[in-house]
Order: sequence, then structure tokens, then C-alpha cells
Amino acid sequence: MRAEPRAASAWPSDESVGPGGFDSIGPGKVPAIAPNEPVTELMAGRTAAGRLQTLAQAADFERVLRTRSRGQTQHFAVHHLPDRPSVSARARRGAERAAVARNLSTAPAPESDKPVDDSLRVVPDRLWLGAVVPKRHARRAVTRSLLKRQIRAAVQRHAAALAPGLWVVRLRAPFDRAQFTSAASQQLKRVARAELDALFGAAARR
Repeated sequence: MRAEPRAASAWPSDESVGPGGFDSIGPGKVPAIAPNEPVTELMAGRTAAGRLQTLAQAADFERVLRTRSRGQTQHFAVHHLPDRPSVSARARRGAERAAVARNLSTAPAPESDKPVDDSLRVVPDRLWLGAVVPKRHARRAVTRSLLKRQIRAAVQRHAAALAPGLWVVRLRAPFDRAQFTSAASQQLKRVARAELDALFGAAARR
């Protein structure tokens, strides 16, 4: 007897999900469902995914790190700036070309008395995250990768309570290699997660 073809699954594929439960953060990316994961934490991560983007420009890291830290733990510090990322040179050139094209066009220009750069800067409506994990505090690459994943996951868990804008987390002190002999042990992961949860819990209340 021929078996009837199985109906297509209504659930999305997990093939795009990378190490740590995600490969990127943005609309359409959700953390993988881990066994026994609390439903409230999972849904908070899904809700936050669309609000969290990656901070990329060095100038923005410098701007945020010049601010006073919003909180510190033994190993981490977090800084926040209620602003959007700087307009990149490429985006600025594109806006200037568009402005020139509008001036040359016979169509009426949109009503705006702001300079090009100011018109692109609006009140932040989401979170941008940057992580600074220097080699002097984490010499092994696998440790740096683990800590960056833990930082990103912690922001996802707390994103609903955090103010919009630019957030930068920096590793301010090394983890004791005598205590954490493995570069990516479960113990290191648990300790980092607990510290980061305390860090963002305090930052959300300030």
C-alpha cells in the first residue's frame, strides 16, 4: 500500500538558526526553542528581536563609551546613549545626491527646512547593541565569542524593559583562568549569564 505524502509542516525551519540560538537579530529571526525553556522568556526574546540591531560604526562606539556607565558588575559594564547611530558617509552621500536630484526636478520638493543630516536623525525607536570584549581580558577567541553571545542573549531577554537607543557592553575585567580553565565551559556561561542579567536588570531601573 502506498503511503500518502506527509503534509508540509506549518512551523518554520530551524536551519537558519546558528550557534547560541540565533545567527542574526532583526525582523524574522527568533531564538531556537530550547528544551524546558520558559515560555515567558521565549516570547520576550521574540518580541525584542525586531527592536534589536547591531551597532557597527566605530564613531558610535566612541560616543557611547564617553557616557557614564549605567551599571557595573565584577566583569561587565554597560553604557547607554538615547540616540540613533550616526549617518554613514555612504548614506550621507546618497541623501545629498537625492537632494540635488529633487532640486533639478520639476516636481515640487518635499516640505522640509532641515539640513540633510538632521532630516535623517529621528528619535530612536529601537535598540542598537555593541559589545567590546578586548583580548587583554579574554585572550582566547572561543571565550570572546561565548561572551559576545551571552551579551546579545541578555539584551534580548531584557529588551522590553530597556530604553531605546545605543547600548554598549564592555568586558572590564578578565575571568579568572584558574577558576574557569575551559575556554567555553558551562560554568563560565552560567556566571556570565547571571552577571549580565543583574547588569541589565539594574540598567532598566535607572
